[in-house]
Amino acid sequence: MNYMDDFPMLNKDIVYFDNGATTLKPKSVIKAMDDYYLNYSSNAHRGDYKISLKVNDAYEGVREKVKKLINAKSSNEIVFTSGSTDSLNMIVYGYFKNKLNKDDEVLVTKSEHASNILPWYELSNEMGININYIPLTENHTVTLDNVIKSITPKTKVISIAHVTNVIGDVRPIKEIIEYAHKNNILVVIDGAQSVGHIKVDVQDMDIDFLAFSAHKMLGPTGVGVLYGKYDLLNELIPTRYGGGMNISFTSKDEIEYKELPYKLEAGTQNIAGVIGLGAAIDYINNVGINNIEETCDSLKEYIISGLKSIPHIKVYNENVEGSIVTFNVKDVFAQDTAIYLDKYNICVRSGSHCAKKLEDELGIKNTCRISIYFYNTKEDADKLINALKNENILEESLGV
Repeated sequence: MNYMDDFPMLNKDIVYFDNGATTLKPKSVIKAMDDYYLNYSSNAHRGDYKISLKVNDAYEGVREKVKKLINAKSSNEIVFTSGSTDSLNMIVYGYFKNKLNKDDEVLVTKSEHASNILPWYELSNEMGININYIPLTENHTVTLDNVIKSITPKTKVISIAHVTNVIGDVRPIKEIIEYAHKNNILVVIDGAQSVGHIKVDVQDMDIDFLAFSAHKMLGPTGVGVLYGKYDLLNELIPTRYGGGMNISFTSKDEIEYKELPYKLEAGTQNIAGVIGLGAAIDYINNVGINNIEETCDSLKEYIISGLKSIPHIKVYNENVEGSIVTFNVKDVFAQDTAIYLDKYNICVRSGSHCAKKLEDELGIKNTCRISIYFYNTKEDADKLINALKNENILEESLGV
């Protein structure tokens, strides 16, 4: 299917392969946000006049859409945040800071995004909890066996991505959670690279906490979701206090807060952004999550096949699932490769991709990343592959 009419950016003569950083936005998302600003721009949960009530309906309607997208039990388990990073920080500091004790253990991996490592590091420095790493396989993936081998009597939390942002591996989340729960371990899932890309069913997987961002699934920046099982979420202490989340306060000793999810949404939220997220979910539902996954898988295979035919290309994640291809050109710094590709209007990411501990596993700090979404085509892939066949990438990137 040709999506050029739906995505204005696709008409800019670019090949966009940086979807892991942020996805493009369809006109329907932009239109929904403009409609709010142009026709019923007011605050949510603050007014008793018609356009304010319309905002309430639109805002809460998106909460219901998110609930259905991830199959949560209740829309009260859906909290709007500023993004995955905000959600993960709320989980770490609002819940686990009040539940963990000195020397308790949290398991992560060295392929996690900074947003799923740094909050735990800071909590460790503050409280004395231990952060340990689940070993990765030779393909840099996570297996249930390695999770089991990593668990100790002190393990209280496993915090991992569903799909990682550099290797792109799809973790066996359901199996990991099932084993963890048998050992009274809670599991936090970073869903930034999975929700909106593959099917995520929080009830089927029995997920305790899930964080994801709108902008990685066709929505606007500055909006995210924190999902938690109701009983767990209800014990999460707000990390921000202010308007909209309280019922009353007459003194410091007489404060009454609202029920979930509102007690975790202090202040005026990014209303237009939430409405944009709702439009993004509608678009994803129309395309079909299974179609999205199949399209990305097929194109990834095509790209890897093309890259393998080029002697001076090294692919680091050839044998993993997911819609990410990580590579380097022999003897060429990753950023120079990205600059070279930009001359052909091909957009890829270079660097450590906010996963700086992964250097321990790959043995190299910087790589180039191709991240695919459903609007990418074989024509895009051919342009990329043909550009990379050039053995003089370094000279051309530097203009010598």
